[in-house]
Amino acid sequence: MEAKHTAEKHFIPFSVYVLIWLGLVSLTVLTVSVAGVDLHRLALFVALTIAAIKSVLVVLYFMHIRFDDLIFKVFLLVALLTLASIFILTSFDIFYR
Repeated sequence: MEAKHTAEKHFIPFSVYVLIWLGLVSLTVLTVSVAGVDLHRLALFVALTIAAIKSVLVVLYFMHIRFDDLIFKVFLLVALLTLASIFILTSFDIFYR
């Protein structure tokens, strides 16, 4: 039995990578700027939101998940749901002590 594996070729222009990089740098500057502002309990939510946006950009474009098969996207979704449940359960422990 011979397994066939066909890989679709995709081309991402260099300009897209530059735009994603500029977006990541801008979000990093935003993170540093927001860290200087006193947001009390909202600070954690803002920092995690910015980090999540940066993570999505890296995963989709630099790790090429955007162009992978559906099974890889499902695995990534399961991992993210597991991580989210850990964050939620930990937040219950922190906020209700």
